[in-house]
Amino acid sequence: MSEFLVDADTLANARFGTSQLTETVAALKLLRAPSQPWYRAWKDAHVGAYTDQLARNPVWASIVDNAFGRSWVADFLTVPPLEPDQRLDDELELLTSLDDDQIRADLRVVRTPLPEILLESTGLAEQVADLLRWIWTATVEPDWPRRLRLPQADIVSRTSRLSEHGWSGVLRGLGPHVRWLGDGRIQVNRWDYPTTDVRGQDLMFIAAHTYGVNVSWRKPDRFALTYPVTGIFAGTEAPAEPLVQLLGRNRARVLVEAADPVSTTVLVATTGLSLATVSDHLRILTDAGLLERRRSGRSVLYWQSDTARRLVRPPTPGRHRP
Repeated sequence: MSEFLVDADTLANARFGTSQLTETVAALKLLRAPSQPWYRAWKDAHVGAYTDQLARNPVWASIVDNAFGRSWVADFLTVPPLEPDQRLDDELELLTSLDDDQIRADLRVVRTPLPEILLESTGLAEQVADLLRWIWTATVEPDWPRRLRLPQADIVSRTSRLSEHGWSGVLRGLGPHVRWLGDGRIQVNRWDYPTTDVRGQDLMFIAAHTYGVNVSWRKPDRFALTYPVTGIFAGTEAPAEPLVQLLGRNRARVLVEAADPVSTTVLVATTGLSLATVSDHLRILTDAGLLERRRSGRSVLYWQSDTARRLVRPPTPGRHRP
């Protein structure tokens, strides 16, 4: 397993945030490989145009084929931002400053030998940047406000645990192999790589629409752990139309989002509704017996009652009750 070695200063200054470059690379990964069911509709909408772009540009296709390995992604694709929430073009500045030899060196860590097209081509950094700009413009940016709310909601939920549960609570659920080991050690993945010493350095946790946990760095002093938003934060299906007709679209959405225990703050972030509106819907749904509620530390959590679960997911037509 691979670990981060941290100290009190690293943890005290650690930040959670988002990254347009990370989201763009995550979108590229989802387009090129099987993805989770909640990303299927997004992938189906964009994979055709993506395939056409690669067919028109063999250099792009070769970069994609050689930049992603089983346990490693070419370093030029995974540089963390200098600050949370930077614009994509600002994040691409380091990439576009790299020469062809550096791009090839990063690719050789993933796969070797490289194909002739990458050995003979020039301006590889700008080719990579153009590919990422296309991915961003065509598949991410049109839906960016909604996509951004989901990792922001995950960050709010996760950082709220810090005062009550410490870093072990914050890291719980970050990824299947991520955990607080104690003694200043964070297990970050299952791969057998040397321990990374980030004591006294800058550490950032980046929430993204991705799968798996990825380590990245901007050496010598900036490191990051990218983790997937999951469950409610990865997106839920739209409420069924009969449920919308019964409750109204926004109230139905709040009910659907509460499939698992969720706080008012998280619902505000995921739905984009105001705090007053969400609170009003929660009160009505609770009074109607469609939501359960309990206090957890400083937050109140809401989740679907048994009645609501039957309402939201009615029996499949044709299935007989025993």
